[in-house]
Amino acid sequence: MLSTSSTILDQISAEKTRVSERLARLNTERATVATRLTDLETAERVLTRVSKTPPSRRPTSAAAAETKAPAASRGRGRPPRAAATKSAAGKPSAPSLGERVLALATGRTRQELYQACPNDRPNHVGIAVQRHLRAGRIQERDGKLYAISPAT
Repeated sequence: MLSTSSTILDQISAEKTRVSERLARLNTERATVATRLTDLETAERVLTRVSKTPPSRRPTSAAAAETKAPAASRGRGRPPRAAATKSAAGKPSAPSLGERVLALATGRTRQELYQACPNDRPNHVGIAVQRHLRAGRIQERDGKLYAISPAT
């Protein structure tokens, strides 16, 4: 009887050892997988922030990525300029906003400049004015803007 119970106890002890070793391996593997998952989530957040694809077009799974790949490759931003907008000399057919602001700076206030460019956003006009002021192409005297001639 003693030998049978000691044999059973030995078997139970051996099984407990195997289970505890397996649990230790699984725990180590779980920690590794959790670390990988955290790294993948971090990379996903970074890519989401810097991606050129709008949030509504971001694929949510590998299957969605395959079906939406052509739309995602388009990207955002300003489309490339058409070749028809330039003349044979290679210059744009219409003056740029900066050139128009420089031409309009003949004793006008900023408000008058904004009104003289109705198709442009006021903040864009303001940026063009500031760029010319910093470059020394426009001077501001008594609240009015004056273009400086290139000869001086």
